[in-house]
Amino acid sequence: MAKKIRYTGINHLAMATGDMDTTIRFWRDLLGMRLIAGLGHPGYRHYFFEIAPHDMIAFFEWPQVEPLPEKDHGVPQKGPLAFDHIAFEVEADDDLWLLKQTLEAAGIWVSEVIDHGFIHSIYTFDPNQIPIEFSAPVTGVDLRRHPQMADSHPSPIAREGAEAQQGRWPDPGPPVAEAERQVYPGEGRVLISKRGSSQSSA
Repeated sequence: MAKKIRYTGINHLAMATGDMDTTIRFWRDLLGMRLIAGLGHPGYRHYFFEIAPHDMIAFFEWPQVEPLPEKDHGVPQKGPLAFDHIAFEVEADDDLWLLKQTLEAAGIWVSEVIDHGFIHSIYTFDPNQIPIEFSAPVTGVDLRRHPQMADSHPSPIAREGAEAQQGRWPDPGPPVAEAERQVYPGEGRVLISKRGSSQSSA
């Protein structure tokens, strides 16, 4: 059997903005997500906010980016489309209600709390008109442990179940030997060099 890939979460979602300062005010100062890294030069920025220990959301700032046209969460669309909304999980209903109260105090529209059976959710938009959902798990319901299919007409492929179906793709072969692995430098290496210089000067 092929070796299973071990996922640990979403390293980062990469979004876009034309106004990084307003974006920082919302994600860091209102939602409380730490600004943990920033790359940039005139005409370009790439900043990262911490969602949870394994997960981040990042924004590119490009001068001619405009906010998205308003699009409600989960409403069918026509034409080219790859993105509907982002859903963040909070620990419990208390966190969900605090978020709702926080957004309303800031004058930002937020929906009522919706019961989806396995999660309770609220919906809002960030300053870039990115549709956002915040969800709290319902106690005793765990779809990861007990996958469910409630589609009345699932496709034949969906009927195959939750687990990866073997033999549907070519076998990748043996792992690449460490001596043959080549990793190329990217822009983020500047964050490591700055960390090293700040530690040495401390």
